[in-house]
Amino acid sequence: MTNRKLQIALLVTTVIAMLLMTVGGKRRSTKRLSAQTIDTTLIFPAGFLWGTATAAEQLEPTDASDWAELIRKSYAGEGKPVTGAAIKNLHQWDEAVVRLKTGHSTKLAEDVQLMKDLGANAYRFSIAWDRLFPREGMAAPEATAVAFYDRLFAELKINGIEPSVTLFHFSSPAWFFAAKDGKRGWERSDATEQFTRFVNFVVNRWGKDVRVWCTLNEPMVYIYSGYMQGIFPPLEKRPDEKSVAPVMEGLLRSHAAAYAIIKKANPAALVGVTQHTREFAPYRNHAILDRIIAGKVEQAFIWDFTDAIQTGILKVTNTDIEKPIENLKATQDFIGINYYGRFYIKSNIFAPTKFEIKNHDDAFDGEIKNELGWADFPLGMRTILGSAKRRYSLPVYVLESGTANAAADDKLRQQLLVTHLAEVAGAIKDGVDVRGYFHWSLIDNFEWAEGFDARFGLVEVDYKNGFARKKRKSFETYRYIIRSGITAPIYNEAAKAY
Repeated sequence: MTNRKLQIALLVTTVIAMLLMTVGGKRRSTKRLSAQTIDTTLIFPAGFLWGTATAAEQLEPTDASDWAELIRKSYAGEGKPVTGAAIKNLHQWDEAVVRLKTGHSTKLAEDVQLMKDLGANAYRFSIAWDRLFPREGMAAPEATAVAFYDRLFAELKINGIEPSVTLFHFSSPAWFFAAKDGKRGWERSDATEQFTRFVNFVVNRWGKDVRVWCTLNEPMVYIYSGYMQGIFPPLEKRPDEKSVAPVMEGLLRSHAAAYAIIKKANPAALVGVTQHTREFAPYRNHAILDRIIAGKVEQAFIWDFTDAIQTGILKVTNTDIEKPIENLKATQDFIGINYYGRFYIKSNIFAPTKFEIKNHDDAFDGEIKNELGWADFPLGMRTILGSAKRRYSLPVYVLESGTANAAADDKLRQQLLVTHLAEVAGAIKDGVDVRGYFHWSLIDNFEWAEGFDARFGLVEVDYKNGFARKKRKSFETYRYIIRSGITAPIYNEAAKAY
């Protein structure tokens, strides 16, 4: 290293050290569980919602969506790979699989029966905007789509399962991305108007049966993947946080409008968004910049959006943006948490903005990883739930938590259910008002850019044999917990892996 570079490095290190003394920095915990053993059964509160979670685009044929457009571009049929295809290994599947996803459209009653067999009392699902309104300017929604969702609500009611509805789960009608006044999607001048036409119909048709609403699923994942990484529609690659702020604003305005519609129809309804959360940890505890950036990433990725809803002012980390949004303030009755483990931040002192986000630690032999390479970290569930309570003092629902594990004896998923739900129980003991847990997912499904390779289901879907369902061992694990709580023997056995 030249003397000049050494001087610059020392100066940067000194400045960062001074910042750290002022604002602190995140540390990477060596613990992965709150307790290595327990000696008593962990019981959950009366009225706790036990469920599974799915999304329409991942289960159903959605021929008019923005994702359908991407699928068509990524699929050649006859086993031919598509150059530059955005969806992994899509060419390996039959056309019926690519279109029908899981066969849920014909196996709806069977899938609801699986929920009943599980002992679930709730089900989180999304309603496909593009199925109801596949063409712009429709005076009334598509009748066949309405009939499908009518059947779903009826099956849930017959089986005593409470519906929890998500209004936007990554998927929009393709026509929504036609340019209007030079803008597309959530940046169109009529974006909120178009979204609320859909919301009004859903609330008027099915709202009487819905108590817990999620207006937006993981808005920052949608923005990061669709507008910065370019792996979700609309496949853009914008340069920084400031460039995607207009999308955040459009989503926030639409959330506020949907909140008002739902609350007018039913003031007792609970309405919120759900955030994709991780334990963002420094890759190296000794690297001060890793620690500082980990905290910044957590704030930007998890909390900027819900902070904006709480305060009514959009502030975007690492920018000068501070924009009030009309009718937004305090339009959340709960905080939705989707938790999927630990990510690591690895910085570069010579290019602080070019840090890496690693989904596991290559040097950590004891790290438990799923089939996507995501690091399992149960303790982070309790940490994130505690953070939500401290920041907002609102009820919390865990609206997603799960892992990719294709084996019939899916030990990783069994361990995750036991240990993560034990951390939820610990958070409740800490005073967090956690009111429900929805496992992702009921069945294997279309996992976005991962295609059909990643298997998140408690129930296996046999794509080569008519979408036949087969329960994995984790199905029994979850059913046992719902009925009996987390007993010391099953917890202590699962904890041995950590």
